[in-house]
This record gives sequence, structure tokens and C-alpha cells, in this order.
Amino acid sequence: MSQIVLKAQKRGETGSAAARRIRRGGRIPGVIYGRSGQSKSIDLDALEFVNGIKNITETTIVKVDIEGESYDAFVKNTQRNIRDGKVLHVDFYEVESGVILRAKVSVHVQGNPIGVRDGGTLEVPIHEVEVECLPKDLPERIILDVSGLNINQSIHVRDITLAEGVRIITGGDQVVAVVKFAKAGASAASGEEAAATEAESKN
Repeated sequence: MSQIVLKAQKRGETGSAAARRIRRGGRIPGVIYGRSGQSKSIDLDALEFVNGIKNITETTIVKVDIEGESYDAFVKNTQRNIRDGKVLHVDFYEVESGVILRAKVSVHVQGNPIGVRDGGTLEVPIHEVEVECLPKDLPERIILDVSGLNINQSIHVRDITLAEGVRIITGGDQVVAVVKFAKAGASAASGEEAAATEAESKN
């Protein structure tokens, strides 16, 4: 997927009154934060922003073009109106090219496990892992195929294979996906109910 480019302009005015004026003009106020702590106040076209971020994740690096100056950045936070869902404010976090970073990447499972078809239940204890890499190598998401899992089989963090240059920081022993035998709980419950019924019949 080609990198998303969001055009922005410098914002001179700050404060709630200025923000309302910007929104009335069909734009969104925002801030881009640099890695060294500096920040730039900006505003963006609302429609372009909403359309541009439809399919991105927290680790998607977008390019913010501020009047000809380009910055690679994450969309770190979007503040929305609780009534209509419109974006009120957006925060970007600048990424420095060539500098190793740490980020949490979401894990998405796909496939219908063999064990689930045999009556088991798929559990996914964690939904993200922390990685360390250069910005250019950062995966947007991790797709994990669980279709081969039988009952009582699991996939651990150490089983995840990523591209060269991407190192997983999260502990390798953590379980990412596991298929458990669902009928065990049901059998135990049935046994307890039978015992209770038998006890009542004796009273």
C-alpha cells in the first residue's frame, strides 16, 4: 500500500474559539509532536483526513505535508464528538527516518482452527506485541493463521515470524492463540447438576 499523504497548514491561532472557527471551515485542528519534544500546531481538511485514515492502524506511518515540509508520523490520537462521531482534534507523533523505534503492533488471527471444528474454543489472550525496528520496516499489523490449531494446541510469541530487521520485544513464552476443549466445562456442569438432582431426590 502506498504511503498516505495528508496535506496540512500551519495554525497560528490556538484555543477553543479558534478551534471552533477552524471546524466551521471544514478543517480539523491538530498538533504534530516531534521526538525531541517540540510541537507544531496545524490544521487539515476534515474530509481528506477522514477518508485517508479509514484503513490505517496505530503503526501506519503517514506523511504529513505542512506547506511543503514533509514529516513521517503516526496518528496517535483522534478526539471525536460523542454525539456525531466527527473528528474534533488529531495528534500526530513524528517518526525519524533511520532511527530505531519501539512500537506495539496489533495481532489479527485468521482461519477456522481444526480444533474449533471439533468442538474446541479459540482464545486470543493478547492482541498486540511490541517490536523494535527502523520506521521503514515497521509492520502495520501481524496476520496470524490459526487454521492448523488442534485442541490443546497454541501459538506463542516466539512462533511469530517477521521480516528481517524487526525484533519482537514481547516475551516469547506468551500465548497469542490457543484452542481449548470447550466440552470439558459443559461436562463438569452437567455432572454437578446431576449430583444436585440426585441429592434432592434423596431428601
